[in-house]
Amino acid sequence: MPRRKDADLSPLEQRIGIVFSDRSLLRQALTHVSACTRRADSYQRLEFLGDRVLGLVIADLLFETFPDAAEGELSRRLAELVRRETCAEVAAEWGVAPFIILGGGEAQSGGAQKAAILGDICESILGAVFIDAGFAAAQRLVRDSYAGRLDQASGSQRDPKSALQEWAQGRGLATPVYRLDGQTGPDHAPRFLISATIEGFADAQGEGSSKRHAEQAAAEAFLAREKIGGAA
Repeated sequence: MPRRKDADLSPLEQRIGIVFSDRSLLRQALTHVSACTRRADSYQRLEFLGDRVLGLVIADLLFETFPDAAEGELSRRLAELVRRETCAEVAAEWGVAPFIILGGGEAQSGGAQKAAILGDICESILGAVFIDAGFAAAQRLVRDSYAGRLDQASGSQRDPKSALQEWAQGRGLATPVYRLDGQTGPDHAPRFLISATIEGFADAQGEGSSKRHAEQAAAEAFLAREKIGGAA
């Protein structure tokens, strides 16, 4: 079961090629908030750090691999490589599911297979590696895990937020603003409602499990309503 807090983590370390000096960091990186009495004991802080490490390493890798690519193409490739679904695929390849520590309800609902949780844990593990072994180790893990995906991220499509911003800029409009309209659900599974606003147009709302996902949904709703092409 993916709720054991005493599981031997050495098989996972072998899969990612990192042996932790402080294995408690890896254990924390695998601990969902539903299994904690204190939010700070979950993987969320490590996920925050790992998200930034991932973005920097992928940006550097793209800059190196595609020397003739324009900024817009690099940004679209980056967005595709760091999105939740891609991170979830990487975490699944690492074989993290049996090691994820979940609360009883989340375990029963199949939390170890949820893309949102797998994507978060990919980033939290990167954060843990960064703290335990340094940037070079985290960089190596990202390169080993993502290098084969670079060509798959064509950069030919834009994510909704990028598409909406480019559309607005192309027409001399102000940059879209995203407003938090509300939050529902329990702390371990929140839902955010966000509006995309551009002066002179009606707002468009989107909902998601994170502010980032809700913003993308709002931008996509705006694009669809105004019949603007180019969204991913």
